[in-house]
Amino acid sequence: MENLQEYSHKRFNMLTGEWVLVSPHRAKRPWQGQEEVLNTEKRPSYDEHCYLCAGNKRINGEVNPNYTDVFVFTNDFAALQSNSPSFSSNEDLFVYESERGICKVICFSPDHSKSLAEMSVGNIEKVVAVWQNEFTTLAKDAAINYVQIFENKGAVMGCSNPHPHGQIWSESSVPNEVLKKDIQQKKYYAQHGKTLLENYVEQEIQKQERIIFENEAFVVLVPFWAIWPYETMIIPKKSAKDIQNLTPEMRHFFAESISVITKAYDRLFKTSFPYSSGIHQAPTNHENNEHWHWHMSFYPPLLRSATVKKFMVGYEMFGMPQRDITAESAAKILKNLI
Repeated sequence: MENLQEYSHKRFNMLTGEWVLVSPHRAKRPWQGQEEVLNTEKRPSYDEHCYLCAGNKRINGEVNPNYTDVFVFTNDFAALQSNSPSFSSNEDLFVYESERGICKVICFSPDHSKSLAEMSVGNIEKVVAVWQNEFTTLAKDAAINYVQIFENKGAVMGCSNPHPHGQIWSESSVPNEVLKKDIQQKKYYAQHGKTLLENYVEQEIQKQERIIFENEAFVVLVPFWAIWPYETMIIPKKSAKDIQNLTPEMRHFFAESISVITKAYDRLFKTSFPYSSGIHQAPTNHENNEHWHWHMSFYPPLLRSATVKKFMVGYEMFGMPQRDITAESAAKILKNLI
């Protein structure tokens, strides 16, 4: 393992079937590139100009209720339309087909100033319960074959509104990243009779090299094949294909895991840490999908400080993903912040 910390090498992502180039020696190079503007502005608990705050009017003219917990509504500018007509073409090299879906916005809290890292575990549990309910409802729709829950936090990750919120996009087909994981997990399950991630978690617990935190039901770790500098995953210790059957106790342990890692992120560079997070679950295509093991990933862009981020350009665009800091180093740093 010593060579992995000093010399360039490739690591294989068992979940996607793809490789990532790791170059630990590059972390020592001087940085003269772009630095992001650090936002130190203290947000108020209520912003009269925010279209997600309770009681405020949204851009489409609708008025938000005076919600006190979690608030869900259909996205006013949805990327997917439920009323799209059915059409397609297989003409030579110009292939296309229609896509239908439903997009929702989930306000985590009425408090404009609080991110998940600043919310109590109990309040995060309420968010998880809404995720469960929305997933279950959307999964029953015969026109929906996949439900993607995600959050973009911070302007550097393209978030257009600082109010704590996430989204759910549900659609009639299974998206690219999920298809990759579906193929790899199905292949592994056929060979081993056990989910890929259940075996992976067991081995990570034995090694104790990349685990940041664990409770009775979940582990939080930097995956061996991580791409982003401080990428992490929350993985249930026991396999389950989606979050529909989470018990109240499991919701608590999941919420605790989210709280722990988001707080650690904020401590890392003493800033409200930006990231994109998402939950990958089995398709809702009414198949067995016993090979699936759901998980939540966090992809934070910051590399050296609150103002220096990792760019996915050049070689990453035309070759393969590349990272400078090893997964083991990142895990050690994050673990020390808990």
